[in-house]
Amino acid sequence: MDNFAEQLVKRSETSADKTRRILTLAVGVLFTFSLTGLALLQLTRPLMALLGFLLAVAAGYGTYFLVQNSYVEYEYTFTNGELDVDKIIAKRKRSGMITADIKKFTAFGKYTDGMEETDDMTVVIASDNIASHEYYADFEHEEYGTTRLIFAPDERILENIKRALPTRLKYESRD
Repeated sequence: MDNFAEQLVKRSETSADKTRRILTLAVGVLFTFSLTGLALLQLTRPLMALLGFLLAVAAGYGTYFLVQNSYVEYEYTFTNGELDVDKIIAKRKRSGMITADIKKFTAFGKYTDGMEETDDMTVVIASDNIASHEYYADFEHEEYGTTRLIFAPDERILENIKRALPTRLKYESRD
């Protein structure tokens, strides 16, 4: 029987994220209108006016693109002892972040701030930024070496992970 579970996690925005988005929008709109104004001043020279309008359109699109790409979600997919984590940007672009074999976990549990990380460790953060329910998993990854995954699984994903853990970790991770 296949074990399968999926979860979609929306990253919570910090005040820094909101500030960055507002500043990007403000600078982008200002730049777009400035280029449009310059293009209107150059109407006597059609080539310069066209160039100004094209640059204004590019600045407007660039602003839209940057603001939209600040919306991030993560999808966790558990299938038969394997956890896939994908990053979804603006509900349009999906990219695979990491795939982990649960049997290769060397540590697993609740994540707390200040947990020790080694210099050679790759940290993959795929969480909703709410520390109260974050978990971590340490494992060896073929591409990244020693890896720590920080994520926020729901009860269904967590239950599947706990069932697939190596025996020694099953007893350590009991809550």
